[in-house]
Amino acid sequence: MSKSYLLPRACLPGKVSRSILFSICGLFLGILSCVAAEAVVDIKPLRVPSPGSAVDGSYLPQPILPGGIVVPLFPANSPYLKADRIAEPEKYNMTRGTPGRIQSIVNIHNPSIEVHTVGPNINTGSVILLLAGGGHRTLNVGTESSDFVPYFYNYGVNSVIVRNRLRSDGYDAKVDAVKDAQQAIRMVRAHALEWGFDPNKIGIMGFSAGAEIAAATAIDYEVFDKEHSGAGDPLADVSSRPNFVGLLYPGPTPFTFEPERVFPRSAPPVFIATAGSGDRIHAIWANQYFTPMLNAGIPNIEMHIYGNGAHAGGLKDRGNTPFGTWQDRFIEWYRDLGFLAKSGVETKAEKD
Repeated sequence: MSKSYLLPRACLPGKVSRSILFSICGLFLGILSCVAAEAVVDIKPLRVPSPGSAVDGSYLPQPILPGGIVVPLFPANSPYLKADRIAEPEKYNMTRGTPGRIQSIVNIHNPSIEVHTVGPNINTGSVILLLAGGGHRTLNVGTESSDFVPYFYNYGVNSVIVRNRLRSDGYDAKVDAVKDAQQAIRMVRAHALEWGFDPNKIGIMGFSAGAEIAAATAIDYEVFDKEHSGAGDPLADVSSRPNFVGLLYPGPTPFTFEPERVFPRSAPPVFIATAGSGDRIHAIWANQYFTPMLNAGIPNIEMHIYGNGAHAGGLKDRGNTPFGTWQDRFIEWYRDLGFLAKSGVETKAEKD
């Protein structure tokens, strides 16, 4: 016979006793609910990325993704930096509803690179410097930098997130931000062997306003290198020429201004992708960059202007439209030029 765990009937003399029992049970369940609620309230996320506090000397940029190695682009006493603002911390804008995810950064006065390397068993030696967009008002590092680190990792490609200075913080994007990008390329190339990179597989990918900056690195490297060839520059012998350039829904390129810029014959190959009618002005700007390259006979250039799609968004699916697969087209182009081959092997891009 099975045991019964019900109270004996004698213990429940009438409706009053049952009512008391139900009240006790209700109270007990209420206490458990309160304890559970309190436990949920006490659960707090750990190691949420934060920009760090102000210091007496130069502000020290913090990694925005685990495993990132942060390197300032200029020494603290550099004439390119604002001495009265170098100690100010960056400001992070977090993604609403996604704890720990940084959507954008502002107040950048000590520009830097954040290096993410891949495992030696899959390392191709290729590295892509990522320049986020944001209209030169913010740096949208969430969708247009951080998301690409794991994506490129799977192809054996190293990633570098560039934190360049912004117009909204008092800088000239066409001067200061471009200088940051050019210095970033030199910095990565100078440390290539140390970080496991192939110095001939260093390129830059920009999005919107970041693409505007990246476009300038593809035509101004000779001028920049000449201006920074002095004995006092520790990177004087390091080239700022990118080996390839990726432009996604680009902002106005150097070719939108008169007089038209002269394209160096040694300019690197470029991959361009943007929406067409859904992002008309950026498609026009993309074409204004592509056409002079085509006219100059620069090899290995490729452009995709998709019929449908909206501006920005990085890797997002885009409602299952073709524009949502632009990254696949980039990988095809990238592989075709030899950047996914073993490190140290000359690429088709360099041969051509």
